[in-house]
Amino acid sequence: MNRLRPTWVEVDLNAVRHNVRMLKPDGAALMAVVKADAYGHGDVEVARAALEAGAAWVGVALVEEGLRLRDAGIQAPILVLSEFPAGSETVVLKVPTDVADRGQCERLVTETVAAFGRIDALVNSAYVPGRFGPVESADLADWRGILDVNLFGTLQLTQAVIPVMKRQGGGAIVMINSMVTRKPMPYQGGYAMSKAALTAATAQLALELGQYGIRVNSAYMGWMWGPPVEGYLRDAAAKQGTTVEALAKGIARSIPLGRIPDDADCAKAALFLVSDYACVVTGAALDVNGGEFLPR
Repeated sequence: MNRLRPTWVEVDLNAVRHNVRMLKPDGAALMAVVKADAYGHGDVEVARAALEAGAAWVGVALVEEGLRLRDAGIQAPILVLSEFPAGSETVVLKVPTDVADRGQCERLVTETVAAFGRIDALVNSAYVPGRFGPVESADLADWRGILDVNLFGTLQLTQAVIPVMKRQGGGAIVMINSMVTRKPMPYQGGYAMSKAALTAATAQLALELGQYGIRVNSAYMGWMWGPPVEGYLRDAAAKQGTTVEALAKGIARSIPLGRIPDDADCAKAALFLVSDYACVVTGAALDVNGGEFLPR
């Protein structure tokens, strides 16, 4: 089964060719997503360079852009991304999974291999925050529940994937960790300790799995602008008699880049760690927080 892997490529044509060659996996159809500059230039050249380097498809945002490529003589299949219907050629497998249940983890891996033939990357992002409160009065049974998901659940899914990656000769695993392990925040002890344990597990896995070509890294997220943070700020604003915008500005002032990183921007860090650009990176801890925590 052909799989489409979109990648944004740069107008530097040598960079386009390099990106396509680096990202193209064996047996997969890579789609180069191209767009013109503000003056309508560059998309034809980028499409040609990507196709020369091995891309099988060209993706464009609008029908008009696809027509321009056709008029310029581009013969490869062109997909208009804004016109994609549900259930189109891009295959998405949905398998609801409770990572705290070993059997469900194994089912997820089995169904994924049955659908796609292999697993090149695993991004462990499932978590529960638990109840916030001081350590001295914390319900340790609640903390055990946090560990069951954030640590042991992550390890169960990782264990289920490892044999597949070993058989195919390698893979990449990314643990989505948290800045709270580096910059403690009040009343988040249970969550922080579960993520700190995941830090040690990541290093151990990187050490043990490197011989099989399996890389294991961590991305430490801070504030991420998306539904969870927006919901949290709405509740906080209502309690404090202020606005979401005012609270967000206060948080942004503590971040050197001056803004709360967007969920999508943070996801790119995980994509980097699973890509061939990080092919010699394992056991690493990448801080993805706009500079709010600066390692020394």
